[in-house]
Amino acid sequence: MRAIQITEFGGPEVLTPTELPDPEAGPGQLLVDVARSGVNFADTHQAENSYLAPSTLPMVPGAEIAGRTADGRRVVGLLNGGGGYAEKAVADPNMTFEIPEGVSDEAALALVVQGATAWILLRKSVRMEPGESVVVHAAAGGVGTLAVQLAAHFGAGRVIAVASSEDKRKLALELGADAVVDSAAPDMTAALIEANEGRRVDIVLDMVGGRVTDESVRALAPFGRLAFYGMASREAPKPVQLPNLMRFSTSVSGMWLPHAWMLPGDVVGTAMREMFTLVTEGRLRPIQGRSYPLSEARRAHEDLRGRGTIGKLTLDTTA
Repeated sequence: MRAIQITEFGGPEVLTPTELPDPEAGPGQLLVDVARSGVNFADTHQAENSYLAPSTLPMVPGAEIAGRTADGRRVVGLLNGGGGYAEKAVADPNMTFEIPEGVSDEAALALVVQGATAWILLRKSVRMEPGESVVVHAAAGGVGTLAVQLAAHFGAGRVIAVASSEDKRKLALELGADAVVDSAAPDMTAALIEANEGRRVDIVLDMVGGRVTDESVRALAPFGRLAFYGMASREAPKPVQLPNLMRFSTSVSGMWLPHAWMLPGDVVGTAMREMFTLVTEGRLRPIQGRSYPLSEARRAHEDLRGRGTIGKLTLDTTA
């Protein structure tokens, strides 16, 4: 089968097209003929071995697949340990979901990591209440475009989208944001408060890190919450001073999607079923970004790291 393999850690240049033996499904596993592979920002960290879970070489990256099982079912799934950038992949049935009619493979891929992340951030990490203000950093990205819509759907009082270009900020407004902020604002604290009509903000969803995190924490209202789920800037924020959390009655939390599978009550399944319904009813619009041939995975990573992309990027294994 055709696949992308990494034999040394590094940037996009280490993603190498190759031919590998077809994987074989073991007991209780599903073999999936992959039609589309999802490209996630975490994949760029995996390639350079800077992700939360250490990588081992050689490896086929990619954790998101959409395709068909041997009995013809169309499924989307998460892979534990990679393997998604390939024509075939082996998946755990407990981590796959049947794609309903009316939902494309690309839309399903947008939901299985980014959508679930946005849903769990809002429902579990910050426990958003109706009427609260919500800041979404990287609002034109895979998580951001869905978080803007879900926050509005869940009854946010004001959704503030932060993005790096005029086109991205325009998209965020089309998706339901009430206000937008340039990610290059020299003082993010002041910019967020101004966008919230002079009030401090209740919730911040942050996957940028560095200065953006530090200044967003300072924009929180009493009992405000910041949920940190990525470090796209590759800049570490300053250590949180615990007395300051008490002084301002604020909270800072982290979220890594694999932990959601450990929660009781099928949390990820609940999120997927709700989002599938919203998509089929036309109330949630996954933004489908560029689709690249499998052999051009390197270019997909280059574009993603360059922050020039919008929405969900995918690899077409048939091209």
